Amino acid sequence: MRRIWNLPKVDLISLSEVEEKRQVALVYSGPAWRAVEDKLHLPVVWKTEVFEATIENWDRLMEGLRGEVVYSAGGGLTADTAKYISAKAGLPLVVIPTALSVDAFITPASGIRRRGCVYYIETKPPETLLLDLDIIAAGPATIRAAGITDVMAIATGSWDWRFAHERGKNPPGMEFIPWVYDHAQRILNAVLECAEAAGRGDHEGLKTLYDCLAMEVQLCNQIGHARPEEGTEHYFAYCVENVMGHGLPHGDLVGPGIILAARWQGQAGITRLESALEACHIPLDKIPAEVVEQTRRELPAYCVRHGLPYGIAHELNG
Repeated sequence: MRRIWNLPKVDLISLSEVEEKRQVALVYSGPAWRAVEDKLHLPVVWKTEVFEATIENWDRLMEGLRGEVVYSAGGGLTADTAKYISAKAGLPLVVIPTALSVDAFITPASGIRRRGCVYYIETKPPETLLLDLDIIAAGPATIRAAGITDVMAIATGSWDWRFAHERGKNPPGMEFIPWVYDHAQRILNAVLECAEAAGRGDHEGLKTLYDCLAMEVQLCNQIGHARPEEGTEHYFAYCVENVMGHGLPHGDLVGPGIILAARWQGQAGITRLESALEACHIPLDKIPAEVVEQTRRELPAYCVRHGLPYGIAHELNG
């Protein structure tokens, strides 16, 4: 049986208006929780802070778990952990983004790190997403709209998907679907158009960015894989993290990966991609040139070793 997952229900709400009667198990990151704790009045009976994306760590965190509902306040790591905990414990999940930094807030999978790569395990999407645009607009500029990278990855991920199709390299279940490709390009164009407004923290721009994230995620839900938005740009991010460490935010790795992958693919229009990333304050210069070159040389073997779907990364020889 293959399941087609849904998106969470979204409440566009001021966090000060949230009324929660159930006992809460809180999964959080320190900075995110500090940004919202004085606005929320939750009956927290258990809480844990998250620093590591492994099943072994998540199972340890669950020891002594109490509560009737799981709440998550933090970034992608926190959301992925909360999805795992709530799925394993059979509890409903409410996610509170303090920035639109990733699409992990609404996906039905959790990313784990294993053997120097990121793997995705099916968990569940949240039942509810509490979206307070005032909170998000007030977030740090460098992460406020960094989730644009997960939508902009369509530019290079879908290129790889079609490239693999032309070479007969897409495995069963990941066949190229022209109409899905076309819809992905429309979502990409929409997110590029809202980049400046989202980067400024305008409510309309942030809402449009969320809409694009939701459309990208549900498009992938419908076909059962992420080929339209995950390719060489993400492979670069996974590989380079082994050199750079786990300290850089997701967007700081995927953003440069998009530009590099687009160049390796020989794409035109890269300036428009760079402008959108810069409008959303995604730094493109935090990875040293020598690390980029080292990663480029390692990518073909890395992709084969980890069984990553075919893309231009597999052909970066010399």
